Formats: sequence, C-alpha cells, structure tokens
Amino acid sequence: MPKLLLASSSPYRRQLLERLGLPFTATSPEVDESPQVGEAPATLACRLAESKARALAPQSPQALLIIGSDQVASLDGHPLGKPGDHTRATEQLRAASGRMVTFYTGLCLYDARTGQQQSRCETFKVHFRALSDAQIESYLKKERPYDCAGAFKMEGLGIRLFKRLEGEDPNTLIGLPLIALTDLLLSAGVDPLLPDQ
Repeated sequence: MPKLLLASSSPYRRQLLERLGLPFTATSPEVDESPQVGEAPATLACRLAESKARALAPQSPQALLIIGSDQVASLDGHPLGKPGDHTRATEQLRAASGRMVTFYTGLCLYDARTGQQQSRCETFKVHFRALSDAQIESYLKKERPYDCAGAFKMEGLGIRLFKRLEGEDPNTLIGLPLIALTDLLLSAGVDPLLPDQ
C-alpha cells in the first residue's frame, strides 16, 4: 500500500482520516494562505489544498500519496476565517445568525511518484438558527471554537446552532470530505475497504 501523508497540522483532519483505517503520517506544510485579489472562496479552498499537497512532495520522499485539504467559509461571498478569539467569534456568530453560511472544502490527492493530482471542491451549506447574544455567549464559553472557521464545532455543541444542513458528507464541514477522499484513493489504486491488500 502506498504511504499516505496528510498535509495538515489540524487535529480535526487527523481524527477524520483515522476513520478510514489506513496508516498515515501528518506534517504541516508551509503555505501562504492569503487569498489572491478577487479570488472566489471555492477557488481559494481548492488552490490551498493543492498547494499544501505539493509543498510537501520535495521534503517527503517516502510519501507516495499526499492529501491536501483546506476550507473557506463564506457569508454573502465574504470569507469567514478562524476567529482566533472570543470577540471575533461573537462577531461571526452574530453575522451568521438566521442566515446561511457556505463552506467550501478543497481536497487534493497528489501522487508524488507521477506528479499527478486529483482535486475536488466540496460544498456544504449551514443554515443557522436566529441566535440571541445570550445563546452565542453561552455556546462560546462552553466550546471555545476559536480555531474553527465560522466559530463553531459541528461535531460538538455547535450542532445546536443550526436549523438545517445541506451537503453530501458531514465530514466536509469538519474539514476533510471522507466520501470524496475515498473516491480519490480508489482512483489512485488504494482501497480503504480492503486496507490489508
């Protein structure tokens, strides 16, 4: 089986990839994540996923398949980054209250043996409940999701913030679309359903 490398330092992505039951290592790539002028959120997410996967190829000769992923949240076409602190998280959740936020998750599987890559951009839509300041404050104090785009953890208490979710794979919202990744791995000759072969 080809050696897999996850181009990410995200503990959330590592936990998701572990669910496929395949051995892998994880390394953080050095990539400038600044958006280009006028770059659409979906384009940015895909470009960063590809850049992260390619960035590790020269320094990881033992890795044969490198997985890159990046996520951009968008509210009315404007990106929502990781809030980083309580004040910005409060602002993000107030802005999202009663509205829809679209998450674009770029995914790239780069084959270091051939230089070929497969890429996808998965979309997931989150419809927020109308949230009061007291509800936002209560949530943020309990979960502290300051390192998460959109200021919530869907896999935790953040699920209470939503009215409805739209998308093919809920893992996309956490940061690594496992259904799409399984498709890419199968195309590259790796079958997660037969991990010992």
